[in-house]
Amino acid sequence: MKLYAPHVGHLEALEELLTGSKDIYGIYMAGTPDYVGTGRTNLSSPGLEEIAEQTARAHEEDVKMEVVLNSSCMGGQHLTPEGYNRVNWYFTQLHNIGVDAVTVAEPYFIEMLSKDFDMEVVVSVLSFVDSPQKAEFYEQLGADTIVIDPVINRDFEKLEAIRDSVSCDLKLLVNEGCLYQCPFRYAHFNFFSHANGPGPKLNVLDDYYYYKCLSLRISDPQQLIKSPWIRPEDLKEYRHITDTFKIGGRTHFPNWILNNVQAYANESYDGNLMDLLDCPRDIRDLFYISNKELEGAINQWKQCGKVCNKCGYCKKLAEKIIKVYTAEGCGNILKPLKS
Repeated sequence: MKLYAPHVGHLEALEELLTGSKDIYGIYMAGTPDYVGTGRTNLSSPGLEEIAEQTARAHEEDVKMEVVLNSSCMGGQHLTPEGYNRVNWYFTQLHNIGVDAVTVAEPYFIEMLSKDFDMEVVVSVLSFVDSPQKAEFYEQLGADTIVIDPVINRDFEKLEAIRDSVSCDLKLLVNEGCLYQCPFRYAHFNFFSHANGPGPKLNVLDDYYYYKCLSLRISDPQQLIKSPWIRPEDLKEYRHITDTFKIGGRTHFPNWILNNVQAYANESYDGNLMDLLDCPRDIRDLFYISNKELEGAINQWKQCGKVCNKCGYCKKLAEKIIKVYTAEGCGNILKPLKS
């Protein structure tokens, strides 16, 4: 099994990851946002010297280094002569440094990297590859690896169809904590791409999508069950599709990442599923979902038609196993979601 771990982007955190686990196959982190943005907030923006130092350090432990430049919108800058030259220069520097892989969402970059550079070309989840047809197109553009849109993590018919349609590698994001079929997904990542990419910088009042998504999950906790995460115990169900798995969460601390690495490497976790999910702390600290009580749920999801108003399985499961932390007296106690 090949586990890819997230990394915030500075050497101290990298050292913690490399010394904290021998189960990490690859590390991924954001690049410098002055050239290409990313789909997440940049807590650390390593320059080329820092990327070079950290790549060399990872290679000392036989760990791959992957740089994420997965802006979902460049505002057309990359198609101007100046924009092309700027991005091409940056890709050249990453290649010279010895970076193993570059993750992008822009189709133009996939073809550009494939033709001109000797680095693994990884198609981001922000390319939303959710069908064999899309996978075929991206492979034709030059993709070496496709990170499948987690929205189909529980749709085995589609996953198997994608596996049968392409020869490139596939990677699955295992701990996605976002809304299933989120209506804000495209707009939110476009916002991040501009807010965390090349200027001009946005002077926004607030992140509407973040707070809206947060409120929906708090007010309707069944959405936590519907989120397209994969339990550590269920990795075996995906082995015929891929043996490469990606842990999301490059804005988290190393101890949180290492806890995830251990859980997925051992394919077992005895605790709160929320501890593993890449979701806001406001949610993680509010709900308790016993991971072991989810045993067998994968069998329902493998044959589910994904028509929630007719099924109701996730709603019933949420009412049965989700507990809420409630502040009473001197500490927090757990109460059932439905009492």
